[in-house]
Amino acid sequence: MAASARDFAHDFPFDPACGHTLDELLRVPAPAAPEGFEAFWKARYSEARAVATAPEIGPVEGERDGVRLHGVSFTSVGGLRLGGWLALPVEGPAEHGFVIGHGYGGRQDPGPELPLPLPRSAAILPCVRGMGSRGLRPGIPSEAAGHVLHGIGSRDTYVIGDCVADLWCAATALQELLPELHGPGGTLGYLGESFGGGLGALALPWDERFGAAQLTVPTFGNHPLRLTLPCSGSGESVRAHHRDHPGVAEVLRYFDAATAAARLELPTFVAAALFDPAVPPPGQLAVHNALPGPRELLVLGAGHFEYEGRAAELAELATRRRRFFGAWLGP
Repeated sequence: MAASARDFAHDFPFDPACGHTLDELLRVPAPAAPEGFEAFWKARYSEARAVATAPEIGPVEGERDGVRLHGVSFTSVGGLRLGGWLALPVEGPAEHGFVIGHGYGGRQDPGPELPLPLPRSAAILPCVRGMGSRGLRPGIPSEAAGHVLHGIGSRDTYVIGDCVADLWCAATALQELLPELHGPGGTLGYLGESFGGGLGALALPWDERFGAAQLTVPTFGNHPLRLTLPCSGSGESVRAHHRDHPGVAEVLRYFDAATAAARLELPTFVAAALFDPAVPPPGQLAVHNALPGPRELLVLGAGHFEYEGRAAELAELATRRRRFFGAWLGP
């Protein structure tokens, strides 16, 4: 029998499994790219790489899991100064570097992303514009339902594009602070969950500095399908906006994580859920299915949902994450 979502008890007025078995989910495609898709993103990347990020490290704010945590700030596109955290090895120089994207709840502290996948690693954990305790900016909504609509009328003003650029600038800041993380080929790793997973899929195809990535329950996959699927996450805000402004579908084509993933050739590990009220599973699997390079998949029982067995699945995810990055970024 084909694997399907467990019959979780819930009170959502829709099916968070979207009625799909795993076999069906593994056949969800990526939408075709709109005209100028690659040129649009390559231009955005070039703009971000030209930014003088001027990173600054703050005092130590804590120590755990083999790293010291500092506040960090850097400049991103548009001259916005953003903040976050920098994790540095307690002992010795950093041998590995990670950029870690956050979910659509923002980031109030760096706790959930630790420990890092590899020992002797450094990481930057930025708060993208409008989100988290260190990315708040006047005029940009801080709640997911409003943030995901900010500037959505045009591909050139949509906040999601700027958030992708914030990740690129965070990578630049990390390498400026730790020159030992420069090197030939992809030397950085990326971690992103939910919102951060979708941003990662959009960011990574164009950035040669990364050598491997892990995306957990990534959002923004297959927007045409997402517009037909109710959910409890930011996608519902987009669906409501689309009903009154159907032309926004053309803008969303440039911000489709599955379309971008079809151009993501670096090794990528995806953890996708069979049941997820916030990020419809077909969109998550569309990101995985589109990947043309080396890829791994861990199927989770659910995402954005508490359930029996979740702790064991997260432990398996951590183990496989360590093994994955050890294979692709390790010595």
